Amino acid sequence: MTGIAASAPAPAEAPKGLLARVIGVVVSPRATFADVAAKPRWASVLILCMVVVISGVFVLLSTDVGREATLDQQVRTLESFGVKLTDTQYAQMEARADNARYLAAASQLVGIPIVAMILSAVLLGVFNAILGGDATFQKVFAVVAHTGVITALATAFSLPLDYVRETLSSPTNLGVFVPFLDEASFLSRLLGSIDLFQIWALVTLSIGLGVLYKRRTGPIATGLLLMYAVIVVAVAAIRSALSS
Repeated sequence: MTGIAASAPAPAEAPKGLLARVIGVVVSPRATFADVAAKPRWASVLILCMVVVISGVFVLLSTDVGREATLDQQVRTLESFGVKLTDTQYAQMEARADNARYLAAASQLVGIPIVAMILSAVLLGVFNAILGGDATFQKVFAVVAHTGVITALATAFSLPLDYVRETLSSPTNLGVFVPFLDEASFLSRLLGSIDLFQIWALVTLSIGLGVLYKRRTGPIATGLLLMYAVIVVAVAAIRSALSS
């Protein structure tokens, strides 16, 4: 027999499970987002990230340390924008501290998916309408939802440190490297607004969008990081101006 048998087609690779995708976002984001783009699944990973964030914050705010740290952060935030609290206002905030865990859980339960949907809609508009892409909202939303793994990881990393440090200020912001700066200075506020986990999340999102739209990651990351820089500079400038 002289005929040459046709080679059998390679079997399609099975889609990654939830655990594989969660780990993959951290250790092999490009391959993981390729799987997400091929079969966009977002519900399970979004729910998992929300459970990690909400339960972590709820547990911390259920402790005396967490309640005191929350109250202190609220006061410091208001004062950084030039708001001077009276004794009565402080007492009212202190009386509401016991409910902070419930308010935080409820706001995150509603806010996390809403923010993810808004961000996905903005990215879809930019990449489809302006840059000529053709991805669906479901695929963009799946990329955004999987980027939330970095946020969940930041929560799991930061909250134990927040408890030990008795403060809710991020232990991964650049301000921790310059403790000698005046907290009211513009530079201190600026560095305190730049968080390493947020930068990691933006780079991860850039990789996901690059895979989804078949574009280079570098320009996407540059654009997202520039927008992030503009926001943190503006916030730091406003806080410095109002507190002066």
